[in-house]
Amino acid sequence: MGDNTVSKWAAGTSYGPVLSQTDLYLLNTDLQLNPILQGTNPGFHLLFNLVTGSTGGFNPEARDRDLLFTQKDEPATLPRVTQLIIITELSPWCTIVQNERGVTMSDVCTTIWKEYTENYVSEQEFNTLPARLQEHVKRAAANNQQAASNWAMYYNTPAPPSRYKRVDWLRDKIYFDGLTKKDTYSASRLGFKAPNIFVMCLAS
Repeated sequence: MGDNTVSKWAAGTSYGPVLSQTDLYLLNTDLQLNPILQGTNPGFHLLFNLVTGSTGGFNPEARDRDLLFTQKDEPATLPRVTQLIIITELSPWCTIVQNERGVTMSDVCTTIWKEYTENYVSEQEFNTLPARLQEHVKRAAANNQQAASNWAMYYNTPAPPSRYKRVDWLRDKIYFDGLTKKDTYSASRLGFKAPNIFVMCLAS
């Protein structure tokens, strides 16, 4: 007899209701993060580059083989929710991931990538950085511009950017390294804590 068990993280809509922000706060339900987003899945370690938006992974037991991110449509949390709030200790911004049918891991990666590559650092924000870090951001911007438009490098050398994207602020920490709960930090940053606020770790 075959094993017909379906993973509780399987993509689809069969896992009870999707909790709205109001439902979640009224019920004060603890959310269980998908192990891939926590970095605790034994067979798949997510590789997500915030500069290029590319996602893939590897099995920690067989690092020489790249794996496709076939689990991207799995729910990001159980119970499923319509909204996740993601902050990081490395930047001042807050990323809100939304999906009325329940936030998936694909939603998380796509929203983070767009937030950090489509939004620019304001002059006021840039000026809060010490001069040394401003130089690091400028260097990161030049490197990131080259990485993002590598296919065009054969034809022209782009001028150094005069505006800096949020991803440049991260300097060399451009790889997603998991989500975690840090209620004390969330409360100090946002003024409140909630079950759907997660802190993003980044690595170089």
